[in-house]
Amino acid sequence: MFKNTFFASMAVAALFVSSHTAAQTVQVGGEAMYPAKNIVQNAVNSKDHTTLVAAVKAGGLVETLQSAGPFTVFAPVNNAFEDLPAGTVETLLKPENKAQLVGVLTYHVIPGKMDFDALAKAIAAGKGKATLKTVQGAELTFMMNGKRNITVKDGKGQIANISTYDVYQSNGVIHVIDRVLLP
Repeated sequence: MFKNTFFASMAVAALFVSSHTAAQTVQVGGEAMYPAKNIVQNAVNSKDHTTLVAAVKAGGLVETLQSAGPFTVFAPVNNAFEDLPAGTVETLLKPENKAQLVGVLTYHVIPGKMDFDALAKAIAAGKGKATLKTVQGAELTFMMNGKRNITVKDGKGQIANISTYDVYQSNGVIHVIDRVLLP
């Protein structure tokens, strides 16, 4: 009898985990982002992040973003790159500017897994603001803009809105943003 109860409990637990994982699958750039895949495996499928993926490849960061992490990535959409001054992206993608490109890209990454709830908790603890250090070494400031909206302020004082939260990955979480963050 114990064996049957044990196996029944395991089956229910497996069903719960499967249902929970399936419920977290989010659409980004017209494609499903699967929690069992890593950041790169998901990002390459998003039609809204082709510029970011090209930059990650040019910066040699694919292997890093496929590692165990965990990482929190603030992923600018293609339109965010188009809003930069003319020629900026092309200049950053040149091999001689790789260090600068890596600096910009790693400014979009925070070590650890900071989903909406974790960011909101840090903002509340900071009495309305949370300042977090990026992989690049500089800081980003997070603030609430309503009950379910977090904004990100970069080193230049510009504000990015998070349009899609909590895109869970096997090695972290992605939040989609509408602006390229600059240290």
